[in-house]
Amino acid sequence: MPRAHPQTRQHNIFEAAAAYVSACAEDDESRIEEAAGWVSPEALSFGVNELACRAVIALARERGESPHSVARGLLGLPAA
Repeated sequence: MPRAHPQTRQHNIFEAAAAYVSACAEDDESRIEEAAGWVSPEALSFGVNELACRAVIALARERGESPHSVARGLLGLPAA
């Protein structure tokens, strides 16, 4: 017997963060709003922070630079 209400898929904080950040990068407001609704604001903030840390570490390794200099460079800040 088919269900009256199909189950909606639950998204975890990392899926939400990846979707949210990629939508922000592409300036896609509807996808930003959708991803922001998948988890609580606190969970989304945690996921975005974790994504940022992992991205900076990966870029630092790839470039042979410190995470500090990579983060500053991505934000357009002068070297400290």
